[in-house]
Amino acid sequence: MTAAIIVPARYASSRYPGKPLAPLKGAGGEAKPLIRRTWEAGRQVRDIAALLIATDDARIADAARGFGAQVAMTPEACANGTERCAAALDALPADIDIVVNLQGDAPLTPPHFLSDLLEAMAADPTIRVATPAIRATPEVQRRLFADQVAGRVGGTTLATDSRGDALYFSKSVIPHIPPARIGDPTLPLFLHVGVYAYRREALAAYAGAPACELEMLEGLEQIRFLDIRVPVRVVEVDPRGCDIWELNNPEDAPVIEAALACRGLE
Repeated sequence: MTAAIIVPARYASSRYPGKPLAPLKGAGGEAKPLIRRTWEAGRQVRDIAALLIATDDARIADAARGFGAQVAMTPEACANGTERCAAALDALPADIDIVVNLQGDAPLTPPHFLSDLLEAMAADPTIRVATPAIRATPEVQRRLFADQVAGRVGGTTLATDSRGDALYFSKSVIPHIPPARIGDPTLPLFLHVGVYAYRREALAAYAGAPACELEMLEGLEQIRFLDIRVPVRVVEVDPRGCDIWELNNPEDAPVIEAALACRGLE
């Protein structure tokens, strides 16, 4: 099994235009653009045959080439990271079996999350798509429900079948938890981590299918796989004490910089 990582990145963002080029300081005080920090995170994953950045913007492409990254130019019309990964398939060697989507705004993604996905797919050739999830601790459970009561989205949750394949993903808290059970650490309440590993044919099938209504309502690209009957295997991962945080708004930068410093990442 041969795998590659694609880091999809777009310049346009309603919440944070130019986000991939936003500077983030590391442990030594050096500022590097977000896209470089995510690319460097991808380089920590073992046994990867290729690592490239997929973008539609010349500014991102120029910056990426400047720090030594391989770049694939993709259409501006790509609606999400999965579509952008599919658009970059032709830039990969023909012998690549698995494509890992490491989102460009997630520089704190632990490398072992990606390795866990690849190990699961190597062990079970029937898995066409895999994605990680973290079991919610009692503290996280309470935060999720508090956010929901306040009308905020605290994270994406999911429900799986007995095989571990996803039944549904939602920005609402699923499954329903009776109030008396909240705080039970064994509950099947999982926070989804937006990283994906796809077999090549599954990614091509996604790109050839239209967006579905539930995908649009939830704002969750992975629901399209469920709509076209491509199973998504959920792999439970251990954060090992790492903070998992994406750069979605300028206010997130200090949180990420603090985590970079805590991990000793320059």
